[in-house]
Amino acid sequence: MQRINGYHAHLYFDATTIDQARALAEEGTRLFNLQMGRVHERPVGPHPDWSCQLAFGPELIGAVLPWLALNRRGLVVFLHPDTGNDLLDHTEHAIWMGAIRPLDLSVF
Repeated sequence: MQRINGYHAHLYFDATTIDQARALAEEGTRLFNLQMGRVHERPVGPHPDWSCQLAFGPELIGAVLPWLALNRRGLVVFLHPDTGNDLLDHTEHAIWMGAIRPLDLSVF
């Protein structure tokens, strides 16, 4: 079994939901000591939408995943482990909350 070094939860948003996404990300940092990345107002990397990353250790998945599921209020959340295999982590290992969005896998 591959080792999971951590997780990334990417909150997807647009101009009408940016404040909601920022508030959710900031609440996550307060509740779980998550590491909040930049709030990107353009697609970055493989992500097709504006996004913000929340990074956290594997010991928090049991708390963070249900919290995101219950508090995302319509935002799409793309959650994946960090095993060191970026392509598999963003495809086979991924968890989607809300609509599945097409990723640009050419970056891998």
